[in-house]
Amino acid sequence: MALTAYRDATSKNTSSRNAHQYSDLDLFFTRKTSTSDVNNLTDVLAVKRAVRNLVLMNHYEKPFHPEIGSGIREMLFENMTPITAILIAKKVEDVINNYEPRANLVGVIATPDLDNNSYKLNIEFYIVNVPSEIQTVDILLERLR
Repeated sequence: MALTAYRDATSKNTSSRNAHQYSDLDLFFTRKTSTSDVNNLTDVLAVKRAVRNLVLMNHYEKPFHPEIGSGIREMLFENMTPITAILIAKKVEDVINNYEPRANLVGVIATPDLDNNSYKLNIEFYIVNVPSEIQTVDILLERLR
């Protein structure tokens, strides 16, 4: 079993540059048209989806890893002040730096939208295999109740 895990961890994709290819399952469960199986996300899309999932995850949501999560949902019920926006951005930075090794974070901007009672998050990062292109993930945070 250890040998299989080592082979999986060191496997390479078929590109001429021989870089690692990141792969994750599509958690929206879209189907492949040919096999009706769950679609796989690869490379840039896989890392973007992982960053989004980390940001939206609360503590104790991941089984056997209660420490993983950003905890920003609880901040949505605080008063909308510039300090709250800074705290949300700091929590997002911490969770990405600690739990997503495939992303080199550039910056996080949390912009409060007072009229709609929401925050707009803009997350910019480089992917380890693609250091020449900056990637952005935009997330709208709003409370439901």
